[in-house]
Parts: sequence; structure tokens; C-alpha cells
Amino acid sequence: MMPFTKNTLACAVLLSLSGLTLAATIPAGVQLHAKQEMIRNNGSEPDTLDPARAEGVPANNVIRDLFEGLTAVDGAGNIVPGVAESWKQTDPKTWVFKLRNNAKWSNGDAVTADDFVYGMRRFVDPKTASEYAATFGIFLQNGKEIVAGKMASTELGVKAVDKYTLEIKTPYPVGFMSGLVSNLQLGPVHKATVEKFDKEWTKPGKIVSNGAFTMASWDVNSKIVLTKSPTYWDAKNVQLTKFTYLAVEDGNADVKLWESGENDFVYQLPPGTYEKYKAQYPKEIRNSPMLGLRYYSFLNTDPVLKDIRVRKALSLVIDRDILAQRVTADGQVPAYGVLVKGVDGGDVTAYDWATWPMDKRVAEAKKLLAEAGVTTGTKLKFSYNTSEYHKKMAIFATSEWKTKLGIEVEMEAMEFKVLIKKRNDGEYQIARNGWVADYNDATTFLTLVQCDSDQNAQKNCNREAEKLIDQGNQSMDPAKRRTLLTQAAKMIMDDYPMLPLLQYTVPRLVKSYVGGYTNTNSMDRYRAKEFYIIKH
Repeated sequence: MMPFTKNTLACAVLLSLSGLTLAATIPAGVQLHAKQEMIRNNGSEPDTLDPARAEGVPANNVIRDLFEGLTAVDGAGNIVPGVAESWKQTDPKTWVFKLRNNAKWSNGDAVTADDFVYGMRRFVDPKTASEYAATFGIFLQNGKEIVAGKMASTELGVKAVDKYTLEIKTPYPVGFMSGLVSNLQLGPVHKATVEKFDKEWTKPGKIVSNGAFTMASWDVNSKIVLTKSPTYWDAKNVQLTKFTYLAVEDGNADVKLWESGENDFVYQLPPGTYEKYKAQYPKEIRNSPMLGLRYYSFLNTDPVLKDIRVRKALSLVIDRDILAQRVTADGQVPAYGVLVKGVDGGDVTAYDWATWPMDKRVAEAKKLLAEAGVTTGTKLKFSYNTSEYHKKMAIFATSEWKTKLGIEVEMEAMEFKVLIKKRNDGEYQIARNGWVADYNDATTFLTLVQCDSDQNAQKNCNREAEKLIDQGNQSMDPAKRRTLLTQAAKMIMDDYPMLPLLQYTVPRLVKSYVGGYTNTNSMDRYRAKEFYIIKH
């Protein structure tokens, strides 16, 4: 279980954390390399570097180095102070954050409470068209109504009490607020820069940010180079002077770059290679469990897939044990529900048939398809982003559907940002998807399957389950809330809106001279400010 959020809904204790070590901690006796530069593969090209609009993991990785929110997640997975030095929940629906007075923008301007108010209002404003607005907006007073266009963004429950004090009002108790505001969608934005450059404001030479690094260059589909920010409040404890993000999608190419010394940090090992590289590079292999879910989205409004019997049949025949043990073979475990092991606020659920022998599952699936009028040779299309990892998983899944059910599936590869757009626009039938927790609470996973959520690519909706989620969120009793959210998760998954596959792990190679990497970060959030290069 993650150590960084306690789901105590009626907490009124001042959390003064300014004494924590906030940047790279150099163990005694460790000598630093003369050149503090590091290269990390980011898996693909970011969809955007606008914090309000960022959706994919690659974008958010870079944004966490360029910007800093009220709080942050450190390399060990703990919630630590960011621009806020301390915070407290003054009543069940009010949080107050005290900001440090030495936080600066990269142009030298002070970072103030007004910058957070502007950033959050801009985030939920329908004109910004953020794909995360409903996801996080529901935790802010009037956020849901603003996202729906029913209220002005100025009505959002955020207020600058004074220059360095921010108050956040919530519609119901949100005990995980300190983790929630580590997400840069709820971070500060430099108003003058956005108003001057509009959609071009995140380009090199224009962007003004408040993180430990600033942007030096951005070569699309190649690399993004960041340099240490001299105006960052904790700059004296930031060791790296240059940090480069690569956009290599092919896992084998990624490993080759690592082996040749052109990459210090592999994004993820290709499927089936973990044991090989573990034996070859025992001191540089890393593999951590994550609060993350690999799944496939079904477009629930599609003429074929709108029938629950079809969706259930497709889920029944995927042998997740073989997928985990032989295809990915990197420590991931099978998943049969939307909630994953280790998440606060909800329990893992599984289908009754998960323990059936496969022949019984196949027989049931064939029966369901016959009832739905789906015949052998029916064609479907599967969309995924270009990656050897996703391709191997897709080949396995489509083979399962063809050999066991006679369904022909056409595989369609595309750039990650194209896949995101297709999913958001509902222009697909079955699509590769994945989710890593934005904070440690069941609601971060429930957002994938809730009726009015931006993250619900399936277009499914169960209003009865929504009522349970609302009741859970209103409850001041953590045990009752957990029961209600678990019940809601099971009710939704009984509709088979999506196909859960595996709980993530992160198998990768990291150079032994990279300091600051841990095996306890189950959201896989690493900031360049915490890394350092050991003398080698």
C-alpha cells in the first residue's frame, strides 16, 4: 500500500513538512561525477506540454520537471511539499495551503496563490478543452458545473486568501487532497505568458515555468532537452544541470541505446525479455509493482459491442495467466476488475468465472455470441499505439479471439497521440488502454468507467453505480466509503464496459551510476531534481 495518503476524511492536523529533504539526497561516501547530465527514454512523443491539457504519461513526466504544484510525489512515492510548505484540512470541505515566499517563475516573477487560482480556473474552463477537467474538477466546489458549462470558471472553489495562502473548497470531504494537488493540472500557470502566446505558450523560448528545470529545446519525435533552472527555490539541492527526454517507442531500440551508453534509463523492457536482461544485467535491472491497470477499451456504443454478451464473451476467453507468465513475463499479475491491489478506498473485485477452466469459459462465450447473433468470421478492429510491447499483447489477444471464437480482428498501429484522440472521439471499436493512478484512492480508477468522466473512453454509464459512488464520497466513515466504492466498481464491471488485463509493473534497465532511483514508487513518478550521477 502506498505510504503517501492516509484517507482520513476529517483530518484537521497541520501538515508542516518543510523539514523534509526535497531534492537529491546524496548518501554519505558517494562521490558525484563531474558531469551531471542524464538521458531518459520517455516512451513516445508527449501529446502536449500544457499542464491543463496533458493526458498521457510521457507528457506528464516532462511537465513534472518543468512545473511544480502545491505538493509533489518524491522518488520513494511519498507526498512532499512543492510550492506549498504546509497544509491543513480546516473542516471536512475546506483545505488551506501555505505557500513558500521564495518560489519563482523562470522569468523571476514570484509564484503566488493567484497563479494557482488562475491555473485551476483555466483548467476547468470548457474553452481550454482539457481531457482531465471532469476527472479532477469534480473534487473542487462547483467544478462539475463549470466543466459542464453551467457556471462561470470564476465560481470555482479556489481563493487566494492572501499572496501566499490558498484556500480550496470541495463539494464533499476529499481526504486525499494533498495527493490530488501533486498533479500539475491543478498547478500554477503564468497568466501573462499564456495570454501573450495563446496556444504557442509551451514552445521553447516562450514557455515560463516554475519547476526545477526549464526547456532548452524540443525536437518533435526525437528529444526534449531541459536545463537546470537558476530561479527554482531549491536550485542549490538540484544536482543535474541537463536532462534529456527521448521519444523512442520501440523497446528493442530503447535497450540498444542503453547498451551503447546513449540512454541512462530505459522506459520499459520489451515483453518476454525481463528474465534475459535480469541475468545479463543483474545490478541494473529494476522492476517495481505499480498502482496501474492495463486494459482494453470497448466502444460500448458500437453496433457490435453495444451488446453486453459480446463484451463478456471477449473478456471470458483471454487467458490472463498465460498473458502474464509467457507473453509479458515481467512480474505483472492478472486483473479482472477496475481496482488494483494496494489502492486505498476500495477492494479488488474479480469475476466468478476467473477460476473456471478455460474450456468452460470458451463454451460460455460461444453461447453468449450465439445469443447475440454474432457469427464466426465477424470482423472487429483493434487500435493500439506503435510499440513492440503493445503489439505482442495485441497479437496474443486477437489470436485468443480468433482461435477460440472465430472472430477476425484487424490490428491498427498508430502514434500515441493519435490513439488518444481516437479514444477520446469514440472512433474505434477495441483500443489498447492503460491507467496509472494520479493519486492513491479508488476514485482515480473509477473515473475510467464513470458516466460523465473525460477518461471514460468506453462511453458506458451505470447510474445506479454512480449513486453508490456519490454516497461513498459523502460519507465521513472510511470503512463505509470503501464498501460503497467497491460495490460500485463491481456493479460497473458486471456491465463489461472494458477488458481488464494486468496490473502494471515497470521492468526497465537503469544505469548503476544513476542515483535517486527507488523500488517503492508505485506511481512511477520520478522528477529529474531527485536524480544525480555517481562518479564512474
